Amino acid sequence: MREQLPDADAFFDALQTASPVSIRLNPAKLSAPDTPFFRDTVVSEVPWCRHAYYLDKRPVFTLDPCLHGGGYYVQEASSMFLDRILRQILPASPVRALDLCAAPGGKSTLLSAALPPDSLLVANEVIRSRAAILKENLIKWGADNIVITNSDPSEFAALPDSFDLILVDAPCSGEGMFRKDEKAVTEWSERNLLLCSERQQRILDNIWNSLKPGGYLVYSTCTYNPAENEEMLRHLLTRHDARSIAVEYPAEEAIVPTSHGYQFYPHRIQGEGFFIGVVQKQTGNTTSPTPKRSKRNTPRLPEELQRMLPPEGAWTCYVRDNIFGILPARHADFIEELEKHLHILYKGTELAEVNGRKIRLQPSLALYPYLNKEAVTCRKVDLPSALRYLKKEDITVDAPAGAWVLITYNSIGLGWGKSVGNRLNNYYPKEWRIRMNTD
Repeated sequence: MREQLPDADAFFDALQTASPVSIRLNPAKLSAPDTPFFRDTVVSEVPWCRHAYYLDKRPVFTLDPCLHGGGYYVQEASSMFLDRILRQILPASPVRALDLCAAPGGKSTLLSAALPPDSLLVANEVIRSRAAILKENLIKWGADNIVITNSDPSEFAALPDSFDLILVDAPCSGEGMFRKDEKAVTEWSERNLLLCSERQQRILDNIWNSLKPGGYLVYSTCTYNPAENEEMLRHLLTRHDARSIAVEYPAEEAIVPTSHGYQFYPHRIQGEGFFIGVVQKQTGNTTSPTPKRSKRNTPRLPEELQRMLPPEGAWTCYVRDNIFGILPARHADFIEELEKHLHILYKGTELAEVNGRKIRLQPSLALYPYLNKEAVTCRKVDLPSALRYLKKEDITVDAPAGAWVLITYNSIGLGWGKSVGNRLNNYYPKEWRIRMNTD
């Protein structure tokens, strides 16, 4: 770092300070940082990202129901520079994007909100346990333009010229996390740097053919090591027909440009260590697959579910394991092609499990921001009741017997309960429940 930075002493001093706290709102659920939990702690906007704010202290986010309802995401500010890049490179027309190393979901939720209308996002994570966390976070975010996959990057070779945008937030040595994660410090070694750079190169080579000619690959890490950053972009530019893309940003943001990317240092900006760069694919050597129009028989939604949704047209229905769901109609054939080659964990929005006349509403429908709340029984709850619900404890609400009840807090849906006499059966997923003391 002393070779890399003329002001290295200031850098090392910054590593001994507290990390900045930043959040990014879900524009489909929160229009302003005005929740009871942190409205008094917002100090400024994150300059390079829409809907993003710094807080003056780190609250116990677990105790805020709005977080569990997908109202916002707690994300490190430097990594939100992705939003500035997307505003520069994305067209106004729909695109297909791939977040290849997506867990836990910060950049996927940002992509989902930033992509042009009617776009599709494929969020992939190769490690099964991390893919489950990714799935939970994206369901809570409420996006219906997503497919979540659990596949190795090499499996995308079966999908040449398929994506307009690919994000590779590569597994790295994690030097940029030293300030906030002691584990990152103990796991660091020169051997690990070498292993990371070899893996990053392999990932980039595996995925390159899946990018459409003219499409963009965004590469990022949370490290300072040039072998994992600049050298990876140089590898792409020399091995493939690609060109480096310059990103425009105000000079006062103190971001450090490199030959092909941008480095964030914690003593110069309000954020952690981060690197990001963009290349554009010039030509392709493969023929883009054209999914054949499926002759599938589209199932018809039960009328009870139909009333809960926006007008039909933009979405189409599917059934998997008795679970009815919806997905973007314009991408249905492409998603069917994905299912032939990838392990899909989740797609679109799951609505309900239907067995005969029995309908069990799914948690994802409660978190869906476009749910027609006039078609369901809604009950607003206060903070103590919301926390008891999120702990999967019983709460009392006044509702017709047998009715499915949407529990809301601060106008955000949290999940379902079913009215039984004078109490409510709690249908919040047990794997999501709050496990800490909330008293």
